[in-house]
Amino acid sequence: MSVWDELLGQPEAIEQLSKIVSGKDDGFQHSWLFTGPAGSGRSTLARSFAAALQCEDDGCGSCQSCQLVTSGAHPDVRLLATDRVIISIEEVRSLVQFAEMSSSVGAYRVVIIEDADRMAERTSNVLLKALEEPQEKTVWILCAPSAADLLPTIRSRTRNISLRLPTNEEVARLLIQRDGVDQELARSSARQAQQHVGMARRLALSAEARSRRNETLRELSSISNLSGAMLAAERLLAVAKKDAEAISSEKDEAEKAGLMRAFGLSADDKIPPAIRKEFKELEENQKRRSTRALRDGIDRVFTDAESYFRDVLSMQLGTGAELVNQELKSEIVTRASQTSAQQSVDILDAIKVARNRIDSNVRDLLVLEALCTRLIFRSEVAA
Repeated sequence: MSVWDELLGQPEAIEQLSKIVSGKDDGFQHSWLFTGPAGSGRSTLARSFAAALQCEDDGCGSCQSCQLVTSGAHPDVRLLATDRVIISIEEVRSLVQFAEMSSSVGAYRVVIIEDADRMAERTSNVLLKALEEPQEKTVWILCAPSAADLLPTIRSRTRNISLRLPTNEEVARLLIQRDGVDQELARSSARQAQQHVGMARRLALSAEARSRRNETLRELSSISNLSGAMLAAERLLAVAKKDAEAISSEKDEAEKAGLMRAFGLSADDKIPPAIRKEFKELEENQKRRSTRALRDGIDRVFTDAESYFRDVLSMQLGTGAELVNQELKSEIVTRASQTSAQQSVDILDAIKVARNRIDSNVRDLLVLEALCTRLIFRSEVAA
């Protein structure tokens, strides 16, 4: 199994990076920028590239180096996935110091910054100095939604790899082939996840995840008065918390199991003192990530809300597009016939505002309460 196997619908990107790793492309670059929409696999591609660079067999996926990178425990690979709205200057300075050191066991020092668009200009300038004069065996990989999200001076010193979202058909085919998912379930999961591979896999493999999504949509579509809006906000926050806890637990267990395998340990083995540091670092990284998981859970509530009201708007405009939430077609038809397209547009704008408020650290419940009051179902289409 290759380190590239987890990437879906990105043959051009894989081909470019594979040539770099194998030495078939003379344009080796010390600084990379991976861009693409959420769910396109930017971070997955970054980790795969890092593993392939450290692997003696160009990313076999099964050697210790590959497994250490994919489990987040390789001593020469550092990943910054901040749980803050802004990446701090101290975090970037720490990465620069790490990059200036010689590799210990791998061929390269690899630094990955997820959400590189969260760097303020002053922080970006600290990184810029490292990119202008990179160490010979250091590789920087930045991930962001688009190149325009970074300073021009940063962009000019990186080689850009642009990713796309896979189609629903590609996502469904992966779920069927890799995970043995039933064809109908695979297709509905891909559609509901809106081409996001990781979310599609969760929906396909977890009845609880599907139940939480259904609960979210029921709450969103049934708000009829102010008191109902307040109750819905509390329930949606509870759903987001359950979703965040489930995802954190799943990732934590998978990462620990991967690290155990990388060191040749079984699940019941005691961790030898010589490698306890690696497991301690993994636990600390997981704790930091858990603080961001709730925000991600709330963001999924917003994403599901957007899918529902885009379906309503599509019905109102008569686009004929496939509904993301086909299972709720009767409710969508009712809402589309009893409200206006302008109302749907206003609600989509309100979801965008709610997302910005969460990013600005406004209290979660207050943001959800404000949004839910905008979702009260009042018919305004004259009979």
